Amino acid sequence: MVNVHEMPEAPEISETPDAEMTVADIAVLGMMIGDVRYLARMNEISEVIPVTEIVSVPLTHSWFLGIINAHGNLYGITDLGVYLGGEAMPLDSRSRILLVSADYRINSGFIVHNLLGIRSLSEFECPACNGQLRAGVSHIYLDKEGRTWYELDLRTFVREKRFLQIAR
Repeated sequence: MVNVHEMPEAPEISETPDAEMTVADIAVLGMMIGDVRYLARMNEISEVIPVTEIVSVPLTHSWFLGIINAHGNLYGITDLGVYLGGEAMPLDSRSRILLVSADYRINSGFIVHNLLGIRSLSEFECPACNGQLRAGVSHIYLDKEGRTWYELDLRTFVREKRFLQIAR
C-alpha cells in the first residue's frame, strides 16, 4: 500500500481553474446529502460510477468505507455524508461513487446516495456570504426556488489532514 505522505506533491493547480470560463459554462453536479443540497464542479470529478464491491479496511474511521478496483486502479472510498458529520445510510440502487479528478493525483472516491443531476452554475445566485464557510465549502448558492446549495471544494477535501489520516 502506498503511503500518501511519501507521494510526490501534486503539481500546483490554479485556485481558480474556471477563471476564463463564464458562469454559464461551469457545469456542476447536484446531490443531496441527508437533507442538505450540495454542488460539485464537474471538472473536479473524473467519473461517476455505480457502487461496486468495496473491500473494507480494518481499523479505519467510519467514514472510510474501503477500497475498490476501478479500471485496474485502487481507489479509497469515503462516505461523503458521514465525513460531513451525517449518519451512515445503506447503499441502494441510487448510490453512486464520484471518482475525484486525476489532476489531484489521489485515487479517491466519494459515495453519494442521491444525485440530482448536472446543472449550470448560471442557474444559481451567490448572495454575499456573512461569516466563515466550513472547510471544503467554497460558496453558498440559492436556486430559483430559494433553496440553499453548498458548493463543495473536492480539491480541499482530498488535501485535508483528517481526510488523509484514515486510521482510527
